[in-house]
Amino acid sequence: MDETEFWELVDATREAAEGDPDDQADLLVDRLLQLEPDLVLDFARHFEARYNRAYRWDLWGAAWVLLDGASDDAFDFFRCWLIGQGRDVYEGAVHDPDTLAELLDDFDEEVDGDGEELGYAADEAYEQLTGTVAPDLGIAPAPSEPEGAPVDFENERVLSERFPKLWDRFKE
Repeated sequence: MDETEFWELVDATREAAEGDPDDQADLLVDRLLQLEPDLVLDFARHFEARYNRAYRWDLWGAAWVLLDGASDDAFDFFRCWLIGQGRDVYEGAVHDPDTLAELLDDFDEEVDGDGEELGYAADEAYEQLTGTVAPDLGIAPAPSEPEGAPVDFENERVLSERFPKLWDRFKE
């Protein structure tokens, strides 16, 4: 599975789920079950690489603004959700998290921002296909600390200056 096929699966399941991340995860498992186990592992590698790439302080700050706070776990689930939004939203957010204000049509913090189940879809499909736990993917783990300069999440002035578009759209 190449990168284009990865994103096509993500997009197709998001559209079919009408943006609901839990429904998207279920649909993704169903689609992955139609593939060979090696292709499921390829999907998992693509997902994990993007998940690790999004481990950035500035993206965590954006999640903090969108979610009105984001613990370690909430940020983990946010990164899964972000991948589930597709290539354009994901790449735009990794490049400049403040552009999420323009890239997101709607954002309901009760539903959006939490893609925990998306993070487990490939593992679940692989286990159903093979009866075994997925092996090590052979990719570098996420760094122990987020990339970039730390953001003071508790300081609203800092957040509003660092993420002016997100702040204007989602906090005021």
